[in-house]
Amino acid sequence: MSNLNDKSVIDSWNQNASAWITAIENEEIASRKLVTNKAILDAVTSYSPANILDIGCGEGWLTRELTIKRIEAWGVDGVDRLIEKAQLMNCGKFLVASYEDIVNSNKIDINFDAAVCNFSLLGKETVDNLINSIPGLLKNKKLLFIQTLHPAIGCGESPYIDGWREELWNGFNSEFKQAAPWYFRKLSTWINLLKSAGFSILECREPINPITQKPASIIFIASCK
Repeated sequence: MSNLNDKSVIDSWNQNASAWITAIENEEIASRKLVTNKAILDAVTSYSPANILDIGCGEGWLTRELTIKRIEAWGVDGVDRLIEKAQLMNCGKFLVASYEDIVNSNKIDINFDAAVCNFSLLGKETVDNLINSIPGLLKNKKLLFIQTLHPAIGCGESPYIDGWREELWNGFNSEFKQAAPWYFRKLSTWINLLKSAGFSILECREPINPITQKPASIIFIASCK
């Protein structure tokens, strides 16, 4: 899978942005409606941050929901088309910024009580670098919320080792133009990445899909000094 790398992640999302917007509007991801949307909202609101940075916000649904809950929320994403859609909703603050922009402090010049990454940590080096840079964006409560595929489920039938995988969009609308690369991390890899960036894990939540009775995701709640 030599063609799967961090650059191919953003390339695929630029190609698939309109299809993703359609998928969200049509509620094509059953687990979001059943479990994971509420799970991340409950996680964030249970810690009552005054403001939060939604990293990899996509079309902006989480930023909007947090804004409605009276949390000052900023959403950032490296895909122009997704931010354009988010800004049309006039709820929340949005900015085009790649993970490299965040790491290099190019576009974000304020600090936040918390940051949230909701199914948005898809690359390898870009994600490693991002996680290590997030403490510099935080103040006061210094919280980080990450929701991602549960490694026990996301691994599928593949070997339980870190490595590149592809989302083929089976069962989604036909507008998706190309497979979406993503980097699989074992549970221990996630924990070690957070620890190496200076975070302590406060909680690890495993939302259960009521239909399959298996984890729909894993949510890490961490803080740094």
